[in-house]
Amino acid sequence: MNILLVYPEFPDTYWSFRYALAFEGKRAAFPPLGLLTISALLPANWQRRLVDLNIYSLQVADLRWADVVFISAMIVQKDSLGEIIKLCKAHGKRVVVGGPYITTSSQDVGADHIFLGEAETTLPEFVRDLESGQVKRVYQALERPSLSASPIPDFQLADLQKYSAMSVQYSRGCPFQCEFCDIIEIYGRKPRTKSNEQILAELNKLYDLGWRGMVFLVDDNFIGNKRQVKTLLPTLAAWSKQHNNPFSFITEASVNLAEDEELLRGMQEAGFRRVFLGIETPVEASLKEAQKGQNLQSDLLTSVRKIQSYGMEVMAGFIIGFDNDPEDIFDRQIEFIRASAIPLAMVGLLTALPGTQLWRRLAREERLLTESSGNNTDGSLNFVPKTDARQLTINYQEMLRTLYSPHEYYQRALDSLDRVRVTSVEPRRNGRFSDVITFARVVLQLGIRDPSRSSFWRYLSNVAFQRRQRFAEAIRLAALGYHFRKLADVCFPHQTK
Repeated sequence: MNILLVYPEFPDTYWSFRYALAFEGKRAAFPPLGLLTISALLPANWQRRLVDLNIYSLQVADLRWADVVFISAMIVQKDSLGEIIKLCKAHGKRVVVGGPYITTSSQDVGADHIFLGEAETTLPEFVRDLESGQVKRVYQALERPSLSASPIPDFQLADLQKYSAMSVQYSRGCPFQCEFCDIIEIYGRKPRTKSNEQILAELNKLYDLGWRGMVFLVDDNFIGNKRQVKTLLPTLAAWSKQHNNPFSFITEASVNLAEDEELLRGMQEAGFRRVFLGIETPVEASLKEAQKGQNLQSDLLTSVRKIQSYGMEVMAGFIIGFDNDPEDIFDRQIEFIRASAIPLAMVGLLTALPGTQLWRRLAREERLLTESSGNNTDGSLNFVPKTDARQLTINYQEMLRTLYSPHEYYQRALDSLDRVRVTSVEPRRNGRFSDVITFARVVLQLGIRDPSRSSFWRYLSNVAFQRRQRFAEAIRLAALGYHFRKLADVCFPHQTK
């Protein structure tokens, strides 16, 4: 049996990092971890190929080779998903689709078989049915499986050289109840974790494949199960030391991380260098509306600074469009982001994702307009806000232009470099020659071609004279800032300065 695993293309979003990746010669940020895990669940004697459309185009030869095509997609990939299915059906191929989009949204995508929920238990059932000739159209996971059933992903199927970082999943689920979040709907509010042995086995696999550099623990809340995480971190630190610290780690966590110094110390010792926080808003009434009580337990600025003091750069998500947002919400968000020294600030408009509490509430209030695009930074609203929608969008665009402007961004980057104290060099996969090429590309684009090149040279001079030991990190932040500016150009070309 020949299995073709196809990952749809991502549009330009905050998380695509497309314009920054070009500087280091990479095509995508992360490989499709879900499909690599699905591959590992298939019979060992089946043949597999992976085509990530963010890296390569889908060739007719691949379709001719395949007996079955597996596709997984998020909402933001739905347009690309539709095109892939049409192409596969035109070549007479059996198509199997799963992932978050199918689980929470429209199931009428033209696939032969769909998987709803997690596939650790349903995929083996599908394999048995396929071999017996009694395959069903819909496979619904009746329960959320233990992650002990999750295998080591088939990392070797991915062209590792084309990616900026690798991904490993430790847990699924989150204990909180944020109204706008679909994670708790898909994966539940009781976080399930892999064993320490499973995580080390996955890291060993990446290590043996030659990977060195960034590893993203893609948990939606890495500290959702604090007790388990506290058993993992010393083991992770010991493994890293034994292997001469081949990886640096990034992850997503809730803001209450700042309240637990044992966790902070453990993450620092294990080599965590960045953490993405769901801050959302500094407005207490809006946090209450969103049922985000974990962000109300302590001062948010103090929490950010506490995490930064443990050598972890803070990235964060912010949301505009809550019913309780005051008129000055845009200024308040900008001031908070400035004060918190968060260069990588993802500011998006509130979106009602299918199946969420927010979706259900807005449906009751007859305020839903359309299905979400899955991209909360494209300036679109899929519900009727309490304020004027047109003015909300205009103010949002102006806010992005302010935050991503070279002067604003470079200053936050400098402030972040000052607050995030690190004592070790971050491991990198590429050699010195590759680093020189990356630096040359950054200088050519930001220091010569860019109309805002004077801001870049002031930034670079500041780093060279006052923060020389953080030079490589400063270049990385400059490249990411360019991505955010270009993203604003793509989303709002007619109004971007």
